[in-house]
Amino acid sequence: MNRIKISKALMVCLVIAGGKAALSQANPPQIGPATVQDFHGGVPAGKAESGTIALTLEDAIARGLRQNLGLLLSQTQTATLHGQQLEQLQALLPKVDGNLSENLMQTDLAAEGLRVPGFPTIIGPFGYTDLRANLSWTAVSLTSLHRYLAAKHDFQAGRLTADDARQMVILTVGNAYLMVVADQSEVESTQAELATSKTSLDQAKARHDAGTAPKLDVLRAQVDYQTHQQQLIVVENRLVKDKLALARAIGLPLDQSYSVADSIPYSAFDQPDVQNEIRQALATRKDRQASAETTASMVEQRKAATADRLPTVKINADYGDIGVNLNHSHGTGDASGTLTIPIFKEAEFRGEAQMAQSQLDQQKARQSDLDAQIEADIRDALLDIASTEKQVGVADSNRKLAQEELSDAQQRYSAGVSDNLAVTQAQQSVAQADSSYINSLYQHNVAKLNLARSMGMAQNYKEYLGGK
Repeated sequence: MNRIKISKALMVCLVIAGGKAALSQANPPQIGPATVQDFHGGVPAGKAESGTIALTLEDAIARGLRQNLGLLLSQTQTATLHGQQLEQLQALLPKVDGNLSENLMQTDLAAEGLRVPGFPTIIGPFGYTDLRANLSWTAVSLTSLHRYLAAKHDFQAGRLTADDARQMVILTVGNAYLMVVADQSEVESTQAELATSKTSLDQAKARHDAGTAPKLDVLRAQVDYQTHQQQLIVVENRLVKDKLALARAIGLPLDQSYSVADSIPYSAFDQPDVQNEIRQALATRKDRQASAETTASMVEQRKAATADRLPTVKINADYGDIGVNLNHSHGTGDASGTLTIPIFKEAEFRGEAQMAQSQLDQQKARQSDLDAQIEADIRDALLDIASTEKQVGVADSNRKLAQEELSDAQQRYSAGVSDNLAVTQAQQSVAQADSSYINSLYQHNVAKLNLARSMGMAQNYKEYLGGK
C-alpha cells in the first residue's frame, strides 16, 4: 500500500521560547524543546494489561493528549516562559533583604600609626550585633517595564502554542490510527486473496491429476499462491510496526496487545465555502494567535531598546538595630536616591535598537507568511478531499469490476473453456484494486483530518471524519 506522509501542517512550528513564536510550516523552530519528531513519541503510562484491549480512535486521542511527548514538552516550555515573566516582573518591584551580623574586633593603634604616650596601643576585643533590612528599588525604568510587557506577551504566546500542540497531537494520533486501520484492512484483504489463490491452486492440482489441465496451470497457481503468502508477511509486519508507532505516540506500553475498534468507513464530505473557511481559520488558529503575541513582544523589546536612553531613578535604603546585643541596641537607618542619566553610549544604544528592529521586521514578515500558509493549508486540504473522494469512488468501482472479472475467469476455468492464466491475472487485478481502495480511503480520511487541523478545529475530528 502506498504511503503518504502526515500533512504539511506537522511542519508548523511548535514551541515559542526566548521571544520567538511558532510561525509557519516552512520555518521549523530553531529553539525550544519540542520538534515535529517529538509528536511521534510519548511517555509510557502504566503497565501492560493481560489480554488484548480494544482501542477506539477517541481512546487513542485521549491518551495522546495526556502522554504525547510533544505536548508535554510544549507545556514545560510554557512553564519556562512564565518563569521568565516573573523574573522581569521582579525588576519592577522593590528588593528587600534581611541580615543579622555578629561582629568581633580588636585594633592595634600603634600599627595604624597612633603612638601617643599613655594611650593604649590595643583596643578590644569588642563587638556588636547588627540586625538590618536593606531595600533596593529601581523606581523609574521604562526599559524594565517594556521588558516585562514583552515577557508577558511571550508567556501568552507560549500558552497558545501549547494549545496548538493539542491540535498537532490529534492530527498525529489520528493519522497513526488511520494507518493501523488501513493496515488491518490490507491484511484482511490479502488473507482473502490468499484463500482465493489456495482454492485456485487446489483446483489446478485436481484438474492436473484428472488429466484435464497441464502442469503449467499448477505451477502458475503455485507461484500466485506463494506470492500472496509473501505479500501477507509484508503487510502483517507493517501492521505490527505501525501499531508500535501508534502506541509510542499515545504513551501505551509497547508490550500491550491491542486492536483498533473503529473501522472509520467512507463518508462523503460536503465541500464548504473556501473564503468562509479561510476567515474562520485566521480567527481560530492558535499558532496564528501565538504569532501575534510574539509580534507584540518584539514591539515591546523595540521600545525597551529606545527607552535605554532615558534616565532611571534608583532608591536604596536600610533600617535596623545595632548595639552590643539585641537587648542594648538602637535603631539606625539611611536612604538615598540616585538619578542616572546616560550621556554617551550612542554606539550601544544604536546597536540594540537596530537588532530589536531587525527581529521585529523578521517577525512581521513571518506572521504575514503564516497567514498565507494558513490559506494554502485550507485550499490544499479541500483539494485533497475532493480529489481523494473521486479516487475512492473510482477505486470502489474498480474493486467491484475486478471481483466480477475474477468470478468470470474462475467459472470459465472450471468449465474447461480456458486455462488459469486469466484467473491469475484477475486475482492480481483484485489485489491491486483492493489496495488502491484501501489507500484512497486512508488518504481521504487523512485529508479531512488535515482540514480540521488547518481550521484550528482538530478537536472536532469526529465531525470531519463523519463528513461534516
